[in-house]
Amino acid sequence: MKISQAMSRTVHSILPTESMVNAARMMADHDIGALPVVEDGELVGMVTDRDIAIRGVATSLNHGAPVLRVMSQDVRHCREDDDVDDVLEIMSDEQIRRIPVCSGSGELVGMFTIGDAAREADDKEDVSETLSHICRPHGRHSQTIPVH
Repeated sequence: MKISQAMSRTVHSILPTESMVNAARMMADHDIGALPVVEDGELVGMVTDRDIAIRGVATSLNHGAPVLRVMSQDVRHCREDDDVDDVLEIMSDEQIRRIPVCSGSGELVGMFTIGDAAREADDKEDVSETLSHICRPHGRHSQTIPVH
């Protein structure tokens, strides 16, 4: 199965210059936990509710600070024509629950989540294994606050 058959096509995104509070409001309005950060049509990052809480609020960053200050910049993405199994492997290796989907020209066209996989994938065992790997304790995506 191709990602284009399983992904969510409705994607809300935000500019890197918009404020953390605007990002949080968008997440609340759309009942989502992450926003792709897009500039000039290009995916430049991802901001999550956890990024705002840990990198923003917990470090006393002003709520008007731009998303650029708290977003993750090294964001894995996939293409519409990628196989679901291949993307599940990326998600497992990277320990991520959602991955932006880009067109062949690089335009953000959707999101693929572990939930999409659970609903659409033919092999539910692969989905279960992916989730198991995502949930393993690992310091790679740690958002601990540095001690100064």
